[in-house]
Amino acid sequence: MENVFLDIPRLYTAIAEWTACMVYILNMKKRFKGKTLAFLSLGGLLIQSFFLVVTGNVNIIWWIPCMITAVILMIGFIWICHKGDWKDAVYVGLHAFVLAEFAASLEWLLHCYFFNEKATDAVSFWMTAVIYGIVYSFYASLLKRQQLENEQLDIKGPELMATLLIAVSIFSVSNLSFVSMDTPFSTSYQGAVAIIRTMVDLGGAAIMYAYYLQRFQFRMKQELSLMQNIVQNQYLQYQMSKESIDVINYKYHDLKHQIAVLRAEESAEKRMAFLDSMEEEIHQYEVQNKTGNKVLDAVLTSKNVVCEQNGISLNCVADGELLDFMDIMDICTILGNALDNAIECEKKIQEKEKRLIDVAIFSKKDFLIMRFENYFDGELKFSEGNLKTTKTKRSELHGYGIKSIKHAVKKYGGAVNINVEENWFELKVLIPIPSKN
Repeated sequence: MENVFLDIPRLYTAIAEWTACMVYILNMKKRFKGKTLAFLSLGGLLIQSFFLVVTGNVNIIWWIPCMITAVILMIGFIWICHKGDWKDAVYVGLHAFVLAEFAASLEWLLHCYFFNEKATDAVSFWMTAVIYGIVYSFYASLLKRQQLENEQLDIKGPELMATLLIAVSIFSVSNLSFVSMDTPFSTSYQGAVAIIRTMVDLGGAAIMYAYYLQRFQFRMKQELSLMQNIVQNQYLQYQMSKESIDVINYKYHDLKHQIAVLRAEESAEKRMAFLDSMEEEIHQYEVQNKTGNKVLDAVLTSKNVVCEQNGISLNCVADGELLDFMDIMDICTILGNALDNAIECEKKIQEKEKRLIDVAIFSKKDFLIMRFENYFDGELKFSEGNLKTTKTKRSELHGYGIKSIKHAVKKYGGAVNINVEENWFELKVLIPIPSKN
């Protein structure tokens, strides 16, 4: 029985490593789907199995280089299938390797304990399937809770180095007795080697997941803090706009009286024409943003001022009363970020007659629809389904305007859709209108 404990069959190890990779690939953003993913997965299994089986009897000197190569194959397989950069692939590959070490070690320990060398191939197959199924299903359920299919890892250098250090430490400690028995931390009892390896790998898998979870929660808190800052900024802009509108309305009232006095005193035709034109402009500006919702009026008025300063034509047709069920902060977030992004895009267009923004807010079949359209020159780039920023300053806020909009819309059970067609960018928000009952 002691001889059986010494080493795990290489094919079992290969299957464990491949399955660990698949657990991550299936729970994260994928580069390929359907038949293409199935074909690549089968190829990954064959390559991993072939390499480990062929190198199964190498000298102990080559054992560690072969294990490093096996890890590189895992990382390569993940990099091909996973929609991310090489740092993400290395990070996930190291996690998958530690998980595979635990699954393979646990299965072989239980296999030897219950069956020794007496198990048939069929029994070995089913026991491997059951143990791997339990371990990987449990771990997959943990990953599922993080909703990684909608997130991008964006691994940084220090995080990658920390993960590499943890993985190397776990692997070194768990396999120390297998490599050399002449150390204070090794044992010559082969049964103890298998038990130590399994327990260390269990602890290692737990540590890796704990680090993974801690990093994920930290990133979520950081992202939430950034979005809250953006929302707060939009709300402050709304408050300032509301105060400015009140002041402007007082000025309009005063100007009307001044015009009346000037009209009575002056009789020249040019003067009258000028006053008529002035009064018409004031009247148009006064009623321009009377949508039926004061928050919407304030946001549109403030953004319209910015548009006028930059030669941008902002056209809006909106039924503001449809927004009455929404929170003030959410209205500011959606309208403010959508218009800020559009204005930022229009500023870069050289021909001012092409600086166009159209806003429409209406209802259709019990849905509130907010549509923002703007003209653009050149080519817009998308990453992970989101528009990539073209800003060179404050790049740490990349994409958080759109994320803030999605976060606000999600609270009402709505959806955000982005579409690009013939130099027109469209951001459409759909929110179910709650029943008055």
